[in-house]
Amino acid sequence: MIAEPMQRGQQWLKTLLHITAVNAEITGGIETIEGQDGSQELDNYWLTIDESNLTPEQIRVLIGTDGSVLDAIQYLANSVLNLNQSEDQQASYTIELNGYRVKRQAEIRHLALSAAEEARASGREVEIKSLSSAERRQIHTFFQDFSDLETYSRGKEPHRLLVVRPARLE
Repeated sequence: MIAEPMQRGQQWLKTLLHITAVNAEITGGIETIEGQDGSQELDNYWLTIDESNLTPEQIRVLIGTDGSVLDAIQYLANSVLNLNQSEDQQASYTIELNGYRVKRQAEIRHLALSAAEEARASGREVEIKSLSSAERRQIHTFFQDFSDLETYSRGKEPHRLLVVRPARLE
């Protein structure tokens, strides 16, 4: 069951890159989360573009400014690969290249922790700018574990931002 969506994703990404005259291998990995019973549950398929045969310029172009091209490829992957799939066959894909996602996740975690400290210390709202919609979702999910803080998004794309503030007691 796990192998089929992974293989489909790898083949789709390899074909997309081939169409754009980029010849690269695609490796797959699985990201899990801890279930309520302590077991590991499938969360996400990671499709990593092997950069060993790519030029620095190709890597730069495929990542794009602030990851915009990589985000677009990831959006396409999630849309196209889940088209006409039954709900139980749908999967979530993360596209990785040259360690960009791993580095960016560390940066996002640091931004979130800094915003949490500032919101707690000041008692006021703290805005986090320059996040993609996927990155905002990551931070919203991250803050679900903090009962003293809450998050929401404000504004319209491309100037939408995430706000962290002390939770309002009801």
